[in-house]
Amino acid sequence: MPRRTKPAFAVLTLAALASPLLLAPTTAKAGDDDWLYNWPTHKTFSDGTDIGLVLRYQYDVNDFSSDDNKFTDAHTNRRKYLGFYIKKPGVYDATVYYDFQSKQWQDVFARLQSQAVFGQDVGALRFGQSKTPVSFEGVTTSTQTTFIELALPSQAVYENRRVGVDWAILRTHWLASLGYYGKNLTGKNDGHTLAARAAWVPIHAAANVLHLGVAASQERPYGLVNALGVQQPATASFKSPPEAGLTTVTLVSSGTLTDVDHINRLGLEGLWIDGPWSVQSEYLRAQTTFNVAKPNYDLSGYYVFGSWVLTGESRQYHDGNVSNVIPSHPWGAVELAVRYSELNLNNGPVLGGQEHDWTAGANWYVGSHMRLQANYIRAFSDRKGLLINPHIVELRAEIFI
Repeated sequence: MPRRTKPAFAVLTLAALASPLLLAPTTAKAGDDDWLYNWPTHKTFSDGTDIGLVLRYQYDVNDFSSDDNKFTDAHTNRRKYLGFYIKKPGVYDATVYYDFQSKQWQDVFARLQSQAVFGQDVGALRFGQSKTPVSFEGVTTSTQTTFIELALPSQAVYENRRVGVDWAILRTHWLASLGYYGKNLTGKNDGHTLAARAAWVPIHAAANVLHLGVAASQERPYGLVNALGVQQPATASFKSPPEAGLTTVTLVSSGTLTDVDHINRLGLEGLWIDGPWSVQSEYLRAQTTFNVAKPNYDLSGYYVFGSWVLTGESRQYHDGNVSNVIPSHPWGAVELAVRYSELNLNNGPVLGGQEHDWTAGANWYVGSHMRLQANYIRAFSDRKGLLINPHIVELRAEIFI
């Protein structure tokens, strides 16, 4: 039987980490020049150039039960990002940061605004490693997501970061992007991807947003050359843990697909914000074709969630994406949310399984740079007749700049 941590100890560990964050002055107010909102982590020069730190630290607790002893409780660091940025509004920006937890480079790119070159805004050109666009949740910064982990279909379909070049244009009521990507900075995921995203934002005002978007990509993976110099066929694999980040155990998985020719991904995304209320949803699909005579492999899934900021603030929206609630009270802001997600990895001869999860979440935003999160997940999985339906409790304390 796997050794489990004590839940009480895990909670106390998280509380000990978080307690210094909660000792805010009782007179603090959003917008005041206080330590909750204005940290001296960047410098702005007279010409508008801004240079500063990128810092993201997350400490998580995962507790499993009713799981047939498939999972082990854990409490540890989830992310430890450190880096810097430099930007000059309307001209350029560049970002580089590294995750000391996973020991991988994250965003490493430079971007040039067309306004600075042509005298008019026809978009921005970015070079380097950045996120591929299929999955609205996936392209949302990890410190800005409503739930601790991505939904089932987002984890299965999202292609993550790749090195490449992309162009993006933003307007008040629409946006579009087009990119070409290769492998990532770790040297993995040989191949190339062509991807695009577009969105219509018919309602775009403070605390009042309607966003409808579509993203698509085609990935052509390359097979590796083995130690004998023999070309191996390209492979792919689709899987998702039960929305828990401190485990590598998956309840549904396609296994390794061989002789892959290309993978087509599609995402349909929607977001509505009306004051303290919001609804977000996404449908994701991936189709894998092969260079031998066998049928395509199709998978699909979706999620939908609603949130309510019971302290009255709103989720933020800018540049085609969402960001955190900014508290208007001295003691912060509190958000409650419920999500349903579903993923089907059964298709033809591939019996990868089906899973659907219910997640209830609560977020406490402490100023502009700190947040405490709690999620309860009820997962239901069925793979080849094996039913595993764990209960999961997740906690997170995070600091971000």
